[in-house]
Amino acid sequence: MEQITTRKAQLSDLKMLLSFEQGIIEAERPFDPTLKEGEIHYYDIAKMITAPDVEVIVAECDGEVVSSGYARITTSKIYLKHSRHCYLGFMYTRPEYRGKGVNNKILEALKQWALLQNIHELRLEVYNENLPAIKAYEKAGFTPNLLEMRIGLDKL
Repeated sequence: MEQITTRKAQLSDLKMLLSFEQGIIEAERPFDPTLKEGEIHYYDIAKMITAPDVEVIVAECDGEVVSSGYARITTSKIYLKHSRHCYLGFMYTRPEYRGKGVNNKILEALKQWALLQNIHELRLEVYNENLPAIKAYEKAGFTPNLLEMRIGLDKL
């Protein structure tokens, strides 16, 4: 099997990471009719790479970036037992590397970073109809927590 390693993202990775972002958006468009048409951006990736409260991790194979993910320290709701948690996002693996445990390596690196920040709760969002992603996150130990629902009033 190919050797997959993880490391902190660098600004020199930005071009590849921007293409990953578009891959995420392309994959999520069928699940979200509220996304604008054309090129959009979810993240300010350059800012995330340099932010002290965000850890952007990439996975490499033979020196080539093949996957990404981030953890952002977030203040939790005041009624929760934990005062802070890490919100995970920007999870993308190039199609030819899926099913090889690459995403788990990204998740493990993000878990370790969260623990170093004394954070013991991780959260993420996934579209309810994105069954492959849900399966991957459940395999990594995540459980469903809350379902957000919506209605577009322009259709009424």
